[in-house]
Amino acid sequence: MTETEPDEETRKLHSNEIIHVKPELLNNFMIDTFKGLGVPKKDAKILADVLLTSDLRGIDTHGTQRLKMYYDRIRNGIYNKRTKIEIIKETPTTAVIDGNFGLGPVIAYKSMKLAIKKAKTYGIGSVATRNSTHFGIAGYYSLMAIKEGMIGITTTNTRPMVPPTFGVEPLLGTNPLAMGAPSDEVFPFIIDCATSIIQRGKVEVYNRLNQPVPEGLIITKSGKSENNPGNVLHDLNASSAALLPLGGKGENTSGHKGYGYATFIEILSSALQEGVFLRDTAGIYVNGNKKLPVGHFFLAMNLENFIGLDSFKHTTGRILRTLRNSKKEPGAKRIYTAGEKEYYFEIERKEKGIPINSSLQKDIKAIQEDLGLDKYNFPF
Repeated sequence: MTETEPDEETRKLHSNEIIHVKPELLNNFMIDTFKGLGVPKKDAKILADVLLTSDLRGIDTHGTQRLKMYYDRIRNGIYNKRTKIEIIKETPTTAVIDGNFGLGPVIAYKSMKLAIKKAKTYGIGSVATRNSTHFGIAGYYSLMAIKEGMIGITTTNTRPMVPPTFGVEPLLGTNPLAMGAPSDEVFPFIIDCATSIIQRGKVEVYNRLNQPVPEGLIITKSGKSENNPGNVLHDLNASSAALLPLGGKGENTSGHKGYGYATFIEILSSALQEGVFLRDTAGIYVNGNKKLPVGHFFLAMNLENFIGLDSFKHTTGRILRTLRNSKKEPGAKRIYTAGEKEYYFEIERKEKGIPINSSLQKDIKAIQEDLGLDKYNFPF
């Protein structure tokens, strides 16, 4: 379950302008897009798979919607198109990796692969990564470990958007934490959420709907809430407003808890690997060129080194089923567990296709024309 999955507002916003595209068509187009920019084929496949997985699992904000962002940043040299990974330090169970400002999904994929490899031999593998870039959904990399019969944990810091409790200056990122585990059901448990109440993409949805942002999600430099989504977006760009951490403003509703979790994720994503943190995630200059570095942390735990995979999956499944079968609040149709909705999204979208809104259709057509990818016949 992620806090970026489409809600009823998002569905209403796009309902009259959506065209569904086959996942295979989108996947091949994205691979050729990245190859057209000079990204090696193997890396282009990883990039495309990360974006497509997000779409299939219903996390539209981080799927094909991000293609133009990657396209522009690769073209402008903010992300290096050829990813050169360097192992700075390594032990049997740990490693520190430098991504040299390459492609975040490629760096993260290889980092988690290394963590999994170590866990297969020694029970636990952890990798701290620096000088990476935006890596898509954190849950993708936790799923990699889950598919190998392991617990997978992924963190990353992001550009400043969230203030400390009792502060107004955006210093922390939305700093997602993804944690997952296999179960004896057809879907695993996996939760991938920011440590802020709301993300910028949600504010953009309110702006397009011309609806006010609910009270208590944003804090301005005066310490007050802001409800006009257009003003919020302007103020976020000017760093004169911030997204409140989970729990909200102050300590009465436990905002200090979201702040504390976000801070620890910042530490895991920077201090272990001597990476950038807080303000520097907004951009640094390397040899006169702007870069947008972030850091990550990956942990894989081999369940065979604990209780054994089958036993673990059975207990986990019982926990999930007990939660879903518990007494519902009046009017509620059912109770879900994290990872369940994404599973059903994936089944639906593999059959029906990926929903592409009119704005994204324009981006795809512009990229297609720019790179001369004429062999693709999109239904728009």
